[in-house]
Amino acid sequence: MPKQVDPEARRREVVDALFRVVVREGLQRASLRNVADEAGLNIGSLRHYFASQQELMRFAMQSMLDRVGARLLERVADMGELGGRPYPEQLRLATGLLAELLPLDERRRAEVTVFLDFNTAARTDPAFADLSRRTAEGARELVRRVLGRLGATGALRPGLDLDVETERLTSLVDGLGLNAVLHPGLLAPEACLDVLTAHLEGLAGAGARD
Repeated sequence: MPKQVDPEARRREVVDALFRVVVREGLQRASLRNVADEAGLNIGSLRHYFASQQELMRFAMQSMLDRVGARLLERVADMGELGGRPYPEQLRLATGLLAELLPLDERRRAEVTVFLDFNTAARTDPAFADLSRRTAEGARELVRRVLGRLGATGALRPGLDLDVETERLTSLVDGLGLNAVLHPGLLAPEACLDVLTAHLEGLAGAGARD
């Protein structure tokens, strides 16, 4: 009797194989054949699930976004209402939420690496442009929500321009992710967290620090 294969589980295995190829060799080497070899499949089996590299890449990117999004939702649920929490705890929770976007461990390093390669490809490939833009918009919305929730508790200085601060913090997270992937010897995970924490502390109102 033929072995039953769970299509969704197989797709996840293929996506994990794609991630390993991209992290090790770059997106340009993530052909269907190389990914099939990495996953221990023949090319015909892989084509049963993905007809082209483009289709595989879009599925992998969406899967990664869904995975990160689920973790972020868990973090948001853990934060609950910030109003009754002391400032140091608010800062810790906000930092932990945004840190899900940084390459602080092997899993997140793979995600950020794939994200960077995908967005580089999206610059010249219209097939990826919509997903890349939605990702950028989602990151800004997350940062804006974090700052908005901190502001609502009085944890931020009065008069801050939320639009400007959203762009500043989004750019900081993007820059930390890029440099930590490209130059891990210069920017360790602990330094990423220190920089992120220092930035948020710099936005705090005098009353929050008391």
